[in-house]
Amino acid sequence: MTLHVQFQTIFMMFLSGVAICAIFDVFRVLSGKLKLPRWTIPLVDIVYWIVATILVFRLLLYSNEGQVRVFIFLGLGIGVCFYFALLSNLVIHLTLLIIRIIIALYRFLAKTVEIVLIKPIIGLYRLTVIILGFLLAVAIFLYRIVLQLLYPFWRLLLWMTRPAHKYFVVPVWLKKLMGNIITIYRRLFSK
Repeated sequence: MTLHVQFQTIFMMFLSGVAICAIFDVFRVLSGKLKLPRWTIPLVDIVYWIVATILVFRLLLYSNEGQVRVFIFLGLGIGVCFYFALLSNLVIHLTLLIIRIIIALYRFLAKTVEIVLIKPIIGLYRLTVIILGFLLAVAIFLYRIVLQLLYPFWRLLLWMTRPAHKYFVVPVWLKKLMGNIITIYRRLFSK
């Protein structure tokens, strides 16, 4: 292994140390913001270590074909120390900023959907109910007027056909119909 490959490997492991610490801080901030239950913390840790292991070994395979040497751990250690000394606060604040931006964007989209879609649909529904209620009230009012106007003619018809009752047999269904009409009329106008 040449000196160039060794320095390249140390640099890659330095970047790996920085990357796995950044991923650690992002996982830590996300688990705090999402308020994950305590039983999920081991699962998050397992996912973190799987991602970190894959990242380190992929970079190790890329830089020196997977040979493990002492300077690899030196590069990882330098990367971890560098990250926690200089970059940790920046990554945490940047992660919190991104979370706030995502929450603000979600609230904006939710409010936009509510204003553009939901409120007009509710407004149309209420307007339809009001219009149908008004039309029903007008129809009932007109129905009562028509019944009131026809009531004298109905009484006249009954009075004129009363002598014919003696000679004609009125079917039962017609008697029931006339009784129902009179009952409905009395209910509507006896108030």
